[in-house]
Amino acid sequence: MSMNNSRLRPDYQPLLSNQSTSSLDVSSRFSIEEHDENANSKKSKLSSIISLKTVLALICGMILYPTMMWAIRPLTDGLRSVDSGMEGYGAGTTSVMTSQGGEKVPVCDTANLLPVKAPRKNIWKNLSIKEAQAIRQWLWEPERSLNLTRSNLAADNDNSIFMIEAFTPKKLDALAYLNGSTEIPDKYAHAIIHHGSTEQIVDYLIGPLPLSEYTTIRPLTEIYHRPDIPYNAHAFNPNMTAFGLLIAKHFGPMAEVTQDLFGGVALGMENDTLIGSGTAPFSYDGEWRRVWVGLKKNVPGHFLHPVDLYVYFDLSGTDPALWHALRVVYNNQVFASLEEFKEAWANGTLIRSKKPLINDTSGWATRSRVGKGNKRDLDDRAGPRSVSFDGLRFRVDPDEQYVTWMGWSFYLGFERDMGLNLWDINFRGERIIYEISPQEAMAQYSGTDPHQATTVFLDRAFGMGQSVKELMVGYDCPSEAIYLPATIHTATGSSTRLNAICIFEKDSAKPLSRHTGWLKDEMGAIKGYELTVRSISTVGNYDYLFDYTFQLDGTIEIRLSASGYLQGGVWDSTQAPYGHQIRDTTMGSLHDHVINYKVDFDIAGTRNSLTAATLETETITTPWVNDDWGKTFTQQRINRKKILTEDDSRLEYPKNMEGNYIITNEEEHNAWGYPRGYAIHPGASAIHLTNLNCKRTQDNVNWAKHHLSVTRRHDNEPTSSTLWNIHLPGAPTVDFYKFFDGESLDQEDLVAWINLGTHHIPRAEDSPQTLTNVATSYVLLTPFNYNDYDVSMESLNSVLLNAPEPDAEWEIDENGIKPSFCLPKKVPQFTYTGLKSWDEEGNPFNDESVLMQRKMAESWHGIHAELKEL
Repeated sequence: MSMNNSRLRPDYQPLLSNQSTSSLDVSSRFSIEEHDENANSKKSKLSSIISLKTVLALICGMILYPTMMWAIRPLTDGLRSVDSGMEGYGAGTTSVMTSQGGEKVPVCDTANLLPVKAPRKNIWKNLSIKEAQAIRQWLWEPERSLNLTRSNLAADNDNSIFMIEAFTPKKLDALAYLNGSTEIPDKYAHAIIHHGSTEQIVDYLIGPLPLSEYTTIRPLTEIYHRPDIPYNAHAFNPNMTAFGLLIAKHFGPMAEVTQDLFGGVALGMENDTLIGSGTAPFSYDGEWRRVWVGLKKNVPGHFLHPVDLYVYFDLSGTDPALWHALRVVYNNQVFASLEEFKEAWANGTLIRSKKPLINDTSGWATRSRVGKGNKRDLDDRAGPRSVSFDGLRFRVDPDEQYVTWMGWSFYLGFERDMGLNLWDINFRGERIIYEISPQEAMAQYSGTDPHQATTVFLDRAFGMGQSVKELMVGYDCPSEAIYLPATIHTATGSSTRLNAICIFEKDSAKPLSRHTGWLKDEMGAIKGYELTVRSISTVGNYDYLFDYTFQLDGTIEIRLSASGYLQGGVWDSTQAPYGHQIRDTTMGSLHDHVINYKVDFDIAGTRNSLTAATLETETITTPWVNDDWGKTFTQQRINRKKILTEDDSRLEYPKNMEGNYIITNEEEHNAWGYPRGYAIHPGASAIHLTNLNCKRTQDNVNWAKHHLSVTRRHDNEPTSSTLWNIHLPGAPTVDFYKFFDGESLDQEDLVAWINLGTHHIPRAEDSPQTLTNVATSYVLLTPFNYNDYDVSMESLNSVLLNAPEPDAEWEIDENGIKPSFCLPKKVPQFTYTGLKSWDEEGNPFNDESVLMQRKMAESWHGIHAELKEL
């Protein structure tokens, strides 16, 4: 079998060599060519030595072989795998024999990472482990006068490092470097230190790097709207000692009560049968720090096993000895203290709620298939999978985390707060977007109990990047995807999450464009291939899938999907307006998810404007209207309006989606005279926050109160939220509304702040875990007169058909692109590697320490701790 590889690009390695003489080695092929003139004499000699016995054997073989193949065909047709008889298949074998014509077919080289060298250094990459460790050592030095304690040993009244990461360079400097006019910008680090001794939190800017006699450190305040960060807004210290002691101190003496009411105890120990779970925010403006703590059964899927007891704690200040309980709620009964609650239990005046099942072994809240229905027909067969038979069609520079595909190119960044972000996004040689980065993910709940009614989580505080998990190869992303690591530097040290980011091309399973027609060259289709970059963060109970998908026409889809566990509430009839019962004593609680993204457009440069293109109806008369239809008629028209200042740029999508918003460059036009632009096209769940008048979301989530907003870009307005905003709704470190100060949006550098999300009305089908097909939201950023025509017509993966004359064949042109004929490699056995961690001194964590760190990652959202490990 011969294959023509002339269509492959010069830097592609052919997947299949000409194997028509594959049974001959090179020397024997040359020997045949050199002695071709003697071919006739060789044939003569060969004929003379064939005996009658050989002829008879050949005749018998010709008769028996078809008979044998006919007899065994049912067996071969029934084989479910080609594994047998293929030693080394997928591990170095270049070809295997098929049953059709004896052809030799190569094993597909489908996962070869095609190299590319980034044109510039990735100036948005996080610090390396070596760089972060050097900065830690530098900060610990006495010359800094910071009096730091190692974070794993620090109490709330100690000074300790909370985070270290790279600081994003100024855009003007970055663009100058990208455009080749200057050297690489100076590198700086951003460090956060908890000054427990003075009850302050301070952000610092450190640089330039690498460390030298010229490196300085100063407070980084220009990115915030208040000069101080109240200590009461801080997250829990990583060792969780103080909270573990709080659980032991207050719930330990209640063991007899909790055992009777709920069948479990919370003593602050590793083997507790009940664990604590807290709400947020902890504070209004930083003056105090208080939290409702509920209890859950310490079983798999504990998020769906709440029990009906809630204690309101005051945790203000840095002295745990002063922390105390303010209020207790059980079955809608309010008690001034745990002692009063215990007394009501002891004297029989307590009105009891329904007791949860104690020894439930059904595993209903787990992912186990036990007790979850019957086997489905043919489900014992592995489902379809994606295979790039011609090899991967995108390129990655792993060191610089730079990606190219079908005219697209971009860099990847990664941070502790929100994880994956994209930079310098170019299409067909032009920068479209300077930055796409998630900003915040909030969830606001409702219910009749203190836990549901008071919860507003802002997951930036918990660290969406810190919570990125290793992707499950073949489940979270295709097996042939390219997987990249991500590194962060937090209070506990440095960690690298292996397989944290995946990149894969997929067939969208629908044509990007198509038509059936009968005139010349009007019939055909373009295959809808797409490139997706994905990461997944598991923050407590929820899993968030962050997708960025690039399409052949220049469109980018930003999508957020959710899975994981609901925050379960305790079910009783009073909860009916706020959710649905999903188990005997468990409900799924109503809540909003809103996720904010920053999109820094650079449409044909940094001078951009904002246009609203909306639809309206008009009733008109014209001279050609006939009386039979009346003298007037009504139709749609486009109303184009420029939004000139930030006074008018907090926006809602038009009703019935009658229009969209466009970022344009009024100084650059396409061939037809229109300003080149990109439209913000809402997809599924184009929502904003429902509850706009809640004190717990007064000013810290102002970005969530509109579908989207557009502002003039400034380096001192890098994010719409901060990790401190969660606990400061009344006086946030970043108040998004303060971005809007009347500045001009006419031909300026603009940023769009776009919201995705879902109004999540939980249902029984969210148990045990939420489904990504429903809990999803996306927006399209799509060319709008940016080009002169549909540039996806450049794609060679397309077909052009022309109808034939009678008795002739169809004219079919596929641009020389034919499917490759090869056998996919075996999918490797599923493995999971996870986390590589280094402590603050740069020493690798042992397995036990990694296990503790994983438990702590859940504790930050669920706020439970085991004293045995502390």
